[in-house]
Amino acid sequence: MTYSQTWYIVKHSLGNCEILPSEKVGHENPEIIEQWGPFSSQEEAIARRVGLIRAGKCQPA
Repeated sequence: MTYSQTWYIVKHSLGNCEILPSEKVGHENPEIIEQWGPFSSQEEAIARRVGLIRAGKCQPA
C-alpha cells in the first residue's frame, strides 16, 4: 500500500491562506479559521487557492 500525499488550503486569522500537507494540518490549531481540501496534488491546491483569492475569501500571502 502506498501513501498518497493530500494537501489542504488553510485560512489563518489574519485572512491569508496557506497550502499545507495533510500531516501539518492540526484540527486544534486556533489560528486556522477555515480550511478547504483535501486535494490530491499541490498543483490542484494552488489552483484552488488562486480561485479563493479571486473570490475574496483569502488574502495573498
